[in-house]
Amino acid sequence: MRRVGGKRMMFVGDSISMNQWQSLACMIHSAFPRAAYRTQKLGLLSTIVFPQFNFTLMYSRNALLVDITMENSTRVLKLNSVDGSAKQWLGSDILIFDTWHWWLHTGRKQPWDLIQDGKVKLRDMDRMVAYKKALRTMTRWIDRSVNTKRVKIFFQSISPDHWNATQWGKPELQHCSGEQQPFTPEAYLGGQNLPESILEDVLGAVRKPIHLLKITALSQFRGDGHPSIYGNTRKLGMDCTHWCLPGIPDIWNQLLQENLIRA
Repeated sequence: MRRVGGKRMMFVGDSISMNQWQSLACMIHSAFPRAAYRTQKLGLLSTIVFPQFNFTLMYSRNALLVDITMENSTRVLKLNSVDGSAKQWLGSDILIFDTWHWWLHTGRKQPWDLIQDGKVKLRDMDRMVAYKKALRTMTRWIDRSVNTKRVKIFFQSISPDHWNATQWGKPELQHCSGEQQPFTPEAYLGGQNLPESILEDVLGAVRKPIHLLKITALSQFRGDGHPSIYGNTRKLGMDCTHWCLPGIPDIWNQLLQENLIRA
């Protein structure tokens, strides 16, 4: 808290990003249980202020990072633009970005109707290609618009889910239900994570400093760390995507703390 006193930190991403934001808020409250705080929610922005430290902790819901605009009642995903979203980010001193899980959604869960790549609008395209183009748009914006001498930029690597039990050698199961122990490295058979490789490749080409929080491998071994059937009571069925609190996101925030000290 001494490190971030007087600063504004914003998590930007999907519900996995919210998971980490909630974790950090709880860790701060646990460390300073008598410290006053204020909360506010305006649209897709949630804010917690700790007046004692003059520290503002924010979460901006933005699952794809690039812009989605309405055009004649059609939702258009713009792979080459972050201008609409970035206005909210620029007032922060520390930014932690996360995106991946919503890039594979189809049907009613798909948050767009058309994809615009340059001047071309498409019904669909290779989602890995779209994801990579969006990341390149993000990094171009960072190179062009962010003063990284003042603003620290982090990207969270891919948070793994545990819906396919064949990845840890239990083909008789469907998902994470009943898992009570971490997997051993020998037991986990999931292999290379392609979106993580894409993210590392894109970030590696950026001129300005971006810190990658490499949480993928350590989280892959924790099929026991999900809410499973004990998650949100309003949601029917399993949750092998999000993480229990306290739990894995606490470790992510310890990594964030170490990176902030070294940044």
